[in-house]
Amino acid sequence: MTLKDVLPGKLGFGAAPLGNMFRAIPEAEALATVEAAWNDGIRYYDNAPLYGAGLAELRMGEALAGRPRDEYVISTKIGHVILDEVEDVSARDLGEKSGVFSHGLPNKVLHDYSEDATLRSIEHSLKRLRTDHIEIVWVHDLAQDFYGDEWIGTFESARKGAFRTLDRLRDEGVIKAWGLGVNKVEPIELLLELKEPRPDGFLLAGRYSLLDHDRALQRVMPMVAERGLGIVVGGPYSSGALVGGPNFEYAPAKPAILDKVARIKAIADRHGVSMKAAGLQFSLANPAVAAVIPGASQPSRIAEDRAALDEIVPTDFWRELRQAGLVNPAAPLPGGA
Repeated sequence: MTLKDVLPGKLGFGAAPLGNMFRAIPEAEALATVEAAWNDGIRYYDNAPLYGAGLAELRMGEALAGRPRDEYVISTKIGHVILDEVEDVSARDLGEKSGVFSHGLPNKVLHDYSEDATLRSIEHSLKRLRTDHIEIVWVHDLAQDFYGDEWIGTFESARKGAFRTLDRLRDEGVIKAWGLGVNKVEPIELLLELKEPRPDGFLLAGRYSLLDHDRALQRVMPMVAERGLGIVVGGPYSSGALVGGPNFEYAPAKPAILDKVARIKAIADRHGVSMKAAGLQFSLANPAVAAVIPGASQPSRIAEDRAALDEIVPTDFWRELRQAGLVNPAAPLPGGA
């Protein structure tokens, strides 16, 4: 079974905003957003304990309670265990994401990729999500943006602990698939070079977007495709920068990024193409991509994402992007442009 066999569709729901990412989202708004996703037909929901120190999982568990469990797929992550002990949220060290979840719950977060922590994290997620099983488990943030120079050592710890544990759980049928959930390509390359373990796919956030895809195209996408695995693309709008937001990579966008966005938008406007359609359809054009999971913090965003996915984008738009040097020459484009 491949990752594409497990996933129920090309469009999923990224739950990071439900953890009060960047802002405090009212409970009713968070629940209504998941409701909108369900009513739209979305049946893949990605979550993580780190999102608001359990808040996103709690909210999703509440929103999906009572839904037929065999009709949807959940992925969550391990590596960050949420403790009962509380701490100063503003003092959390979340690598490049520092401060992103400052509006989340105050529970202390323990970073641990051992077998025991992996099993404990899954058990806690099951309770928060109000479910008896999870289809996909991603090993979260196992990269240099979170651990700096220590990331290789942390990766080795996960290889001996989490990777082997998840391989076993998948082979026993407890979960259906596992892989890495990261913001960098290097950990994926490293894992794919190993003979063991045997991941089923990856969640790659921010590295296969219209604004940033060069590095992923060099090795990751071909390696994943050759092995018959799949990529779930997170952050297709590059933290909002692609669609007019102020942030790129969890921080204020730099002038070079804003200039690239403006150049893409000028071409999009000439062809009557929405930036969301350009972003989603670009990511999905790569044959290694199994699904894309834009985040949403309000119900109206769900309808926008669906419209973007269904929008008819003229081939000339993609050709002009290519001619202007705004996409990598090797990047597959919709319609074979």
